[in-house]
Amino acid sequence: MAYRQFWEIEIHHDGLNKYRHIKGTDRSVVEQKAIAQQRTWDEMWRKKQKVEKTRKQKEKALKSKEEKIALAAQKTLEAEKLIEELQGVLLQTLSINDAIDWDSLLDSTPFQEKMPSSGKLFETPKEPKITDEEFKADIRFLDKLFSGKRKKKEEEAKNKFDSAWQRWTKEKAQIESRNQKNEKDYEINVDKWKNDRAKYEEEQQKRNEDIMRKKEQYNNHVSDAILDYCEMVLANSKYPDYFPQEWDIEWQPETGVLVLDYSLPDISIIPSVKAVKYVASKDEFNESRLSDSAVNKIYDSLLYQISLRTIHELYEADLIDSIKSIVFNGWIDSIDKATGQDARACIMSVQASRDEFLAINLERVDPKACFNQLKGVGSSKLHGLSPVAPIININKEDRRFISAYSVADGMDESDNLASMDWKDFENLIREIFEKEFLLSGGEVKITQASKDGGVDAIAFDPDPIRGGKIVIQAKRYTNVVGVSSVRDLYGTIMNEGATKGILVTTANYGPDAYEFAKGKPITLLNGSNLLHLLEKHGHKARIDLKEAKLNMS
Repeated sequence: MAYRQFWEIEIHHDGLNKYRHIKGTDRSVVEQKAIAQQRTWDEMWRKKQKVEKTRKQKEKALKSKEEKIALAAQKTLEAEKLIEELQGVLLQTLSINDAIDWDSLLDSTPFQEKMPSSGKLFETPKEPKITDEEFKADIRFLDKLFSGKRKKKEEEAKNKFDSAWQRWTKEKAQIESRNQKNEKDYEINVDKWKNDRAKYEEEQQKRNEDIMRKKEQYNNHVSDAILDYCEMVLANSKYPDYFPQEWDIEWQPETGVLVLDYSLPDISIIPSVKAVKYVASKDEFNESRLSDSAVNKIYDSLLYQISLRTIHELYEADLIDSIKSIVFNGWIDSIDKATGQDARACIMSVQASRDEFLAINLERVDPKACFNQLKGVGSSKLHGLSPVAPIININKEDRRFISAYSVADGMDESDNLASMDWKDFENLIREIFEKEFLLSGGEVKITQASKDGGVDAIAFDPDPIRGGKIVIQAKRYTNVVGVSSVRDLYGTIMNEGATKGILVTTANYGPDAYEFAKGKPITLLNGSNLLHLLEKHGHKARIDLKEAKLNMS
């Protein structure tokens, strides 16, 4: 089976303490799902804050006994409503059309940034004129008799005008320069705004076109599109905020079977308060709680409802009749009471064919009896968390893994690793690390060759302390390896969920590379380290970077 490329986005909401890992084969669809989920969480958080604020204000304002009794009654109603919601999880979905509305995925949000304003243009002050009253010489009767005195006043008036005109000329030039700059800045800002808007609308259009293309692929029964569609259906299913809503899904186009590993909520999410009463003599609120057996009963019913509801939603949304059978495996994350360690187990599994399931009237069934009628597998008491074998397991084998071949045994001291064929070099790295990890019972697998030095091999070390999944990258370089390669490795470690990363090169690392690796789960092996590792396992070779550069030129 060919390797399918996945796009993945991790999104968080600190307020709700929510996390989702969204993945799919189409980048635009994954991005749109992430945006839609984030918007939903933001709205939920706003509502939750508003409700909490209102509740606190009401409680703070309470003064009389009657008001406190009324609050207790309100809390009782809220507790009853929470329990009713969990008991009606299956019925809630029956009135909803679970088919994906492709148009709702399209982004029509207009460009949010406002167009720049033109800015203030300064007016040029009025030009002074020699005829203005303020520049006229104050010639009186005596001034006319004494020409020298008159001439002096006329010169003073002219000088006053000349000074005013010079000031005006200078101010005018400054204002015109400032206005020209404002106009130029405005034109630049408008051009940038237009470019940003065009880029936004272009990207928006591309995303929308990708979504419509995905719709067309789905309608044409393309396998990847069917898988993405089912992911969207599951993501659209509305459960209380505190449900995990995590899953792994596998589509088998040859048989029309959809296998779903679905994360179930823990029993701790079941509200235990059934009523609240105000005790006036103590001026306090007392809560009465459900018995353990009542909580267990509600929890078991909830899990049966989730399994039936999920199957129903997938079948109802399947407008092209692509799914012939669905396998629902319910998984629970809990704490093993015997060891105190985290545990994950499949506690229920059921398979339902399309015709068989659609013949069921879900409005009238008892969830547990319906599950058993479908020959579902699970303990009679699901709250006991007894593991069961899934009817069909999802194949979680990494499809990037390919068969490897031996290189080391055919090498000797005449082989220059720096000029070795890149594919042979990656196989050599896989082979030598396989021998290294074999000492602890580990396993190393090589991935599809790519020439780009991506994930070249993955080691699985069973050691309970230092073990786990280890990403190995091989760089057959003749130049110093910079920090960018180490950053890329760290990003790969995060993306792969690995515990460690190893970068191997025939050359050396720059100081910035070592600095970045400090304190991170990264091991850097240079050419000298590689030769030592080869020698440790009985192999000889050499590294001559100058010779390799000449051979490549």
